[in-house]
Amino acid sequence: MVDLFAGCGGLSLGLEQAGFTPWFVNEIVEPFANTYKVNHGLSDEHYYIGNIVTLNENIHEYKDILSDITLVCGGPPCQGFSMANRQRILDDPRNNLYKQYLIFLSNVRPQFFIMENVKGMMKKKDEIIQNFKEYLGEEYLYDYAVLRAQDFGVPQNRERFIMIGNRMGIPPKDIFREINKNKREAFVLRDALYGLPHLEAKKEKGKIGVEDISSGLTERDFDYPQTDFYHFINGDKVIKKLYNHKNRYNNDRDIEIFRRLPQGANSLHDSIADIMPYKRRNNIFKDKYFKLDETQICKTITSHMKFDCNMYIHPWEERGLSPREAARIQTFPDDYILTGAQNMWYAQVGNAVPVKLAKAIGDGIIKFL
Repeated sequence: MVDLFAGCGGLSLGLEQAGFTPWFVNEIVEPFANTYKVNHGLSDEHYYIGNIVTLNENIHEYKDILSDITLVCGGPPCQGFSMANRQRILDDPRNNLYKQYLIFLSNVRPQFFIMENVKGMMKKKDEIIQNFKEYLGEEYLYDYAVLRAQDFGVPQNRERFIMIGNRMGIPPKDIFREINKNKREAFVLRDALYGLPHLEAKKEKGKIGVEDISSGLTERDFDYPQTDFYHFINGDKVIKKLYNHKNRYNNDRDIEIFRRLPQGANSLHDSIADIMPYKRRNNIFKDKYFKLDETQICKTITSHMKFDCNMYIHPWEERGLSPREAARIQTFPDDYILTGAQNMWYAQVGNAVPVKLAKAIGDGIIKFL
């Protein structure tokens, strides 16, 4: 399989768990690609770290590696899918990466492809199908659906547009029927957070590379409690190391807000009215602070966490979620190591496809091979 716009590898990892072999990877952000490399055993010639436009322009150089590909997957970033936008999707320069994805597919012509994206793409689904036909012809059959990660066990509210095509003559509705057989009840936030070490907010601002056990460590020895959720994300592996469980700096006011807010409450709650900043713009900033409810699935994990975690306040500790906790909510296994700067850990996890959603999709496709 080929993963385009691969990020740190959530989609790849789920498909690998379903039985596919990662073979070629494209990612433009080097720190994201480095995380992928650390966690997958591919040699350097199987990576293209750079712009997919340049990759497509030089695709002939990779003809041997890219021959006989079973599956191409990817989620091209798209900003121009508004219904108010009257021009064709392909004519909007904001959608160039989507266009490049189509060009890559037309060159490689895999047996199957997956396109993953924001659920708003459903608004333009008919035009999207037409785009694929323009580039791939009538050889491929296509179908699409909005899949909810929480329907596949993921403890998070996350809806994604999934388009699947194949040139094997398989009715795509049959593939989605197989995918939906993998549905199960979602875990809740408490399941994902249970048993991880207590953390406090970092006390000193701007101290890069300085770690202590109270605010968390990049790596430490740890015995995990063997819960159902542990086995859901880790299988039967026995993991003795904890990675990326590290808190960031918060000022005293924020820590007090974290302490006072009850679970499920936001910036408008009476308990913080006297210390809440931005009072004059409460209608805009009502979710500036939000304390997660341990009995529910988590709100959508996003890359905004690289700026702050005030919208992701830990349900029973006075801090935001750590990168490891965010990764668990995205159903990454506990031995998946995030590399680079701490803020980039959040960005990588927030941009990823939940691993167990990807596995469910892969399980549905691989039954037809």
